[in-house]
Formats: sequence, C-alpha cells, structure tokens
Amino acid sequence: MKTILGLVILTGVFVPARAQVQLPTANPQTKFSNGQDVVPVYEGWLRNKDGTFTFVFGYFNRNWQEELAIPAGPDNKIEPGPPDRGQPTYFLPRRQSWVFRVTVPKDWGQQELVWTITSHGRTEKAYAQLMLEEEILERLIQTRGNLNPGEDDPNKPPSITIAPVPSASVASPVTLTALVTDDGLPKPRPAPVPRPEAKGQAQTNNATERPKAGLSVTWAEYRGPAKVTFDSAGPIPVSNGQAVTAAHFSEPGTYVLSAMASDGALRSSTQVTITVK
Repeated sequence: MKTILGLVILTGVFVPARAQVQLPTANPQTKFSNGQDVVPVYEGWLRNKDGTFTFVFGYFNRNWQEELAIPAGPDNKIEPGPPDRGQPTYFLPRRQSWVFRVTVPKDWGQQELVWTITSHGRTEKAYAQLMLEEEILERLIQTRGNLNPGEDDPNKPPSITIAPVPSASVASPVTLTALVTDDGLPKPRPAPVPRPEAKGQAQTNNATERPKAGLSVTWAEYRGPAKVTFDSAGPIPVSNGQAVTAAHFSEPGTYVLSAMASDGALRSSTQVTITVK
C-alpha cells in the first residue's frame, strides 16, 4: 500500500484520503407525526403593579399532527402548591407560546415554580424563577415576539369578549360569537399602484386578490378531554364588531376554548368554559 498525492492505493482501488464520512451525531432531521412527548417552556416573568409577579409559560408538542389530552394531575402538574393551576390540558402540535400564566406573591423571592408534563412515557419540566435577565413586557406577548415600536406607540390591542354560549351537546355544534372593538390602528396600507411604463419589463405578481389587513379572531382549544373542531380553522375576519364560528365536540366533558383577537400588529385573548353533555 502506497500513499500518492493524497490518495490511498489499495489493491488497485483508489480511495480519497480525506473522504467525507457522516458522523454518528449528524443525523438528518426527522419529523414525527405522533408518538412524541410534550415539553413545557418557561417564557419569562412579568412585573405587576401591585408588587406581585407573573410567570408565563408555553409548550412544545414535538408531534406534527398528534394532539394530546393530559388532565391536570400526576402527569400535568404545577409545584409547589396544588397541581391544577389552570394550565392547559389539551396540547396542539408544535410550538405554542405565551399560553399560560401563574401569579406569585411579592415575597416569592428566588423560589422555583415547576411545571411537569409526562406523556408517551417521558417526563419534561420547566423551571420558572425571578431571574433579572428573564423579565419580559406585556408588549412582547401582544406582538407575539415581533417588532415592537415601543411603549409610546399609539396602537392599542383589540378588546375581545365572548357572547353567552348556548347549551352544548355532542349531537349539535355550538355557535361561538366573539365581540371585538379596536382603535382602528394600525391603518391599512394602501395597495401599491403599478407603473404603466414598467408593464412587461419584469416579473410581476398578477394576483388580483390579496389578503386584507384588519381585525380577526382565531380560536384554539385550551382544555378538554377530546378534540374540538372549529368551522373556521384560521383567522376569522371581524364584521360589524363580531366574528362568528361553530365548534363541534366529539365527547362530553368540560372544555376551555381560547379566542385571540388581532389587529394585524397586536393581539389580546380571552377564554370561555363550555360544559358539553
């Protein structure tokens, strides 16, 4: 065997001396539709005017399709204190941010608040503590982590309430009406006017209809023993101060649904509890 010009000669077979070999840790990313666990996420803490503090949590459902129902209890608990502190019990796929809050007293100090979730045989924990570098502002949540023009921005988040919900049953869908008011900001941007002289000179977008900015409401399941299906899976435009959809329940039980109103820049949310017979 001889080495000549960076090649290894072995019984007439030429092999590059620096052949690319994939390391054991360099595995291609794999997407799992189901079978994976849910990871609680600590997002940061808010300073309240009365001197108390609020811990903010989200979660990461590693599945791309599977939605898990994990009741509050041994497999979904908050410590210290009672295991049920209002945390979500129905987990949508992938990353869901800023979905759950726990307020602690002003003398909380450096104690830890721990959210533990066990699913598919695996236990994950999120540890919340009042670390200075983890303090966040309400505006960060309202913008969903997007560009924040600052506290002096005149735009205010929309206000949302839910009209009384009629009695619910598995046999028939339930009408959900969100009542939304807003300050009219941000103002919609005018559509760009094409230049006649530029026609045909470059690639152009010939679409005649584009999504219109404005108020909308998005529904999501927060708690419940089984999946809830909404007639409108995405944002519902607000018309005359209302956004209406219907929810379909597959099993009886107590459900908590979240409605998030958006003006295109800021968001606010509320919840409604529905008992399904």
